[in-house]
Amino acid sequence: MTEPLIIATRESPLAMAQAVFVQARLTSLVSPRAVSLAPMTTRGDQILDRALAKVGGKGLFVKELEVAMSEGRAHLAVHSLKDVPMQLPRGFTLAAILEREDPRDAFVSPRYASLAELPAGARVGTSSLRRAAVLKRRHPALDFQPVRGNVNTRLAKLDRGEFDALILAAAGLVRLGLGERIRERLPIEISLPAPGQAALGIEVRSDDEATAEIVSELDHTPTAICCLAEREVSRRLGGSCELPIAAYADWVEGERPLRLRAFVANLDGSTLIEAEALGTPDTPEALGAEVADLLLTRGADRVIRELSTHDAR
Repeated sequence: MTEPLIIATRESPLAMAQAVFVQARLTSLVSPRAVSLAPMTTRGDQILDRALAKVGGKGLFVKELEVAMSEGRAHLAVHSLKDVPMQLPRGFTLAAILEREDPRDAFVSPRYASLAELPAGARVGTSSLRRAAVLKRRHPALDFQPVRGNVNTRLAKLDRGEFDALILAAAGLVRLGLGERIRERLPIEISLPAPGQAALGIEVRSDDEATAEIVSELDHTPTAICCLAEREVSRRLGGSCELPIAAYADWVEGERPLRLRAFVANLDGSTLIEAEALGTPDTPEALGAEVADLLLTRGADRVIRELSTHDAR
């Protein structure tokens, strides 16, 4: 009997929901071969009392899954693409990027219907420096505070009254069946998403051609093209969770139908450097590089240096 195709996944409810979704898609491709899950806890899940930027970044969410693949305990790993480092370790590759869910940020509150309704001094929880920076810029009277833990843990803190509102990814809430908790979906123009936000990436070993071939059937080309452009912006800028950076690509009419918008901000949002360009779908990384260069020429390098100095203190 052929061995099962094994998916490594984090044990958080959202990660499990995403892995189960991929499991169902793969089962339809490889039946009667079984597809099973190998849940595990990562360092990123264990460290909840410190910001990710201070303890090693988003790579903490994927390392254990890569170890499982390298040791032959799993064939592939399912990730939220925005959590995947811009440079994968040698020996690993992204074999597929699935169709993107709603990429917008979501406002969640038991008392208020929108971000604009919050009173001065209201406590808003977010795990994202990007969200905090861009929303502080628009709402300087609000008190943005870091919040860690899985989505259900954050919602429990909100419901206990520790926060007046949360800003979360709409896609995560939808995948967990919690879409009814969303009071407002923030327009892209107000809160530009993180690179790869709402897309799922499937990682495999570079030498596992058989698994890569199977997984590639799930690749959604329009989403993959957009995410390649977005991730190139972040890669060029040395992007990580220490840097408030946004990059979002979408499709428009015209000879250059791929539009890429991006920004880099400082921590309080008082400085925000923006750039936008159009490109073609056959060269998404070139478009990402163009937008990154525009950001740098407009002063993003200074913002990045200042953030590096701040983190080193």
